[in-house]
Amino acid sequence: MNSNTANEENVKPLPQEQEIDLLELAKKVWNSRKLILKVCGIGTLIGLIIGLSTPKEYTASTLIAPEGYRKSSSSGMNALADMADIDISSSTTTERDAIYPSLYPSIVNSTPFLIRLFNIKIHEQRDSTTITLSQYLKEHQKKPWWSTITSAPFRLIGWTMSLFSEKEEVEKTKHTIDPFRLTREEAGMAGTIASRINIEVDKKKRTITIFVTMQDPLVAAVVADTVGAHLKEYVTEYRTAKARRILEYAKRLRQEAQMEYHKAQKEYTRYADANRGLVKLTSRAELAKLENEMNLALVTYKQAEQQVQVAIAKVEKVRPVYTVIQPVQVPLRPSKPQKMMILMACIFLSGAGSVGWILFARDFLKNMKRIAFDRR
Repeated sequence: MNSNTANEENVKPLPQEQEIDLLELAKKVWNSRKLILKVCGIGTLIGLIIGLSTPKEYTASTLIAPEGYRKSSSSGMNALADMADIDISSSTTTERDAIYPSLYPSIVNSTPFLIRLFNIKIHEQRDSTTITLSQYLKEHQKKPWWSTITSAPFRLIGWTMSLFSEKEEVEKTKHTIDPFRLTREEAGMAGTIASRINIEVDKKKRTITIFVTMQDPLVAAVVADTVGAHLKEYVTEYRTAKARRILEYAKRLRQEAQMEYHKAQKEYTRYADANRGLVKLTSRAELAKLENEMNLALVTYKQAEQQVQVAIAKVEKVRPVYTVIQPVQVPLRPSKPQKMMILMACIFLSGAGSVGWILFARDFLKNMKRIAFDRR
């Protein structure tokens, strides 16, 4: 009994001690309110400097609705599977593409796709001089003043390494970019372009939104429109590849059939002219034989021509259709930097840091100094 009562007495004062501790912490914070206000003022100043020094960036977007990538079936399960992006195999009525809309972001971020964007022609809103996108990103980008300080060590390391590295004997031109073996500059440019492109796929609405962020609004709009066009072209080439191969094969067959028909026609007319007026049965039989061969070649040629027309129709049938719901527009307002968010974040971090210093760090350092002084 005595032990139980002793434990209860030890447990009961805890809430009171916690209240006393909270009051003491609140008093510490209140007594140091001037320090907190000063630190928050410094944080406000830092936030304003960061917000005003960060270059403006503009985001252009376009909303596209591609056609369904699965053919309709007699049951309604395929439509539900499309909405959920689930693969339901069917042996008769369903065909599935290897490129799903969910793979479009990976396509845009692939090296061959990004390389195609290096040399697209653009010009800034306030400058009519036409340059390439890679040249724009390399020479016309504004940077905050502190980037010069933060990048100085890396530039020094790169300069030092360049002294010991062998120089390339043959410089690559912009027309000889090898996707299999990119230089450091080319790989860096591809990464820079990829970081400024964002693809969002809405599986429920079956729409694709392309976002491009650049420091110039006109450049952002042009690049967004170009990315959309290249993406359509890429998917179209994939979707029509098989049909186009069949079309090329049908055209070769038509050309061969046409050559055979012309050959048979020449032989028939030559023999008919040479044996005009003759009444021999052998001549008539040979003439009939050549005429039959010519007619057969003509039938084959007409069938080949029909196959070509069917193949052309097949290419147009499988060609994907993209509906542009929201076309690209030149943005009027910058999307970055979000100055209010930067300001609020700096004030919050400075306030939280000052409170943490007052409640924990300051007393901890005092205790450490006291212990070190006592040991001496």
